[in-house]
Amino acid sequence: MPDIAKLRALLCDWMHDAPMWPIHGHYQCRSCGRLYSVPWTESAPAVAAPPASGRVRSAGLSATLLVLLLASFATAAYTADAPIVEATGGASLAFARYTASRNEVSPWRLSIVEIEASLPRLAKQGRLRAIRHVLPLGTPEYQVLDMTGDRTVRQQVIVRYLSADIRAAALPPDSIAITPANYHFRYKGRLEIGDRTTYAFAITPRKKRPGLIKGELWLDAQTGAVVRQSGYLVKNPSIFLKRVVVNQETELQRDLPELRVTHLSVDTRLVGRAELTVVERPYTAAVPAPALSEGDR
Repeated sequence: MPDIAKLRALLCDWMHDAPMWPIHGHYQCRSCGRLYSVPWTESAPAVAAPPASGRVRSAGLSATLLVLLLASFATAAYTADAPIVEATGGASLAFARYTASRNEVSPWRLSIVEIEASLPRLAKQGRLRAIRHVLPLGTPEYQVLDMTGDRTVRQQVIVRYLSADIRAAALPPDSIAITPANYHFRYKGRLEIGDRTTYAFAITPRKKRPGLIKGELWLDAQTGAVVRQSGYLVKNPSIFLKRVVVNQETELQRDLPELRVTHLSVDTRLVGRAELTVVERPYTAAVPAPALSEGDR
């Protein structure tokens, strides 16, 4: 027999959306009185830079949300019984190359990562610059070069993002990867971006599960590499989140990823919108990566 407490919590999660402000370390649902622990009191995995001390007064991004979102952008191998997408000959070939390959969360073993995060309603910003090293088993490790800005944004948005990236690497991606096993694909059309041809596909989850997105996938015609992924989460993992939108673009040079920019926008019920911009480049020790420019934001 299902646990009554779990059923009541599930009902509250689906039906009630009016949590009161936290007191004594808990939120309380205004409708049924159920208590929820404050998200930022949960322990998070350590990253290269220790968080500053002091009391945190506003919420950051859910670590669970980020883990699911990051893991969903890892691509698993194509399965033999997956349906064939209806498309043109060139698009079908690009799609076959995409599904036959396996993308890691990061295309580089060593990269420069620059993150800008903000809570616009609170007029708070933060920034981090780090070297990301992917260890032999696929776990990322961060060497923080500098981290500036508001302490709340640094701890509850940026540090949680890094921690979630580390946790996402340990998850099996098959259940939420953007593959025919989890998504319906519909061909939308051909695009010319510079001197490269790109094919766009609409992606719709087969089931409404946490971590899956509804949006678009753009594939490079020559290699089948993903050059753009965008959409919104079809199921929010928390009652404190209203909408989560993500857009990730990858620039190719000589058929290899040279630059990746991820924009993440999260509408929360308590502190308004939280925004992150993550810029990644291959790391070259002889030529340090430049600072984040206005054009990359």
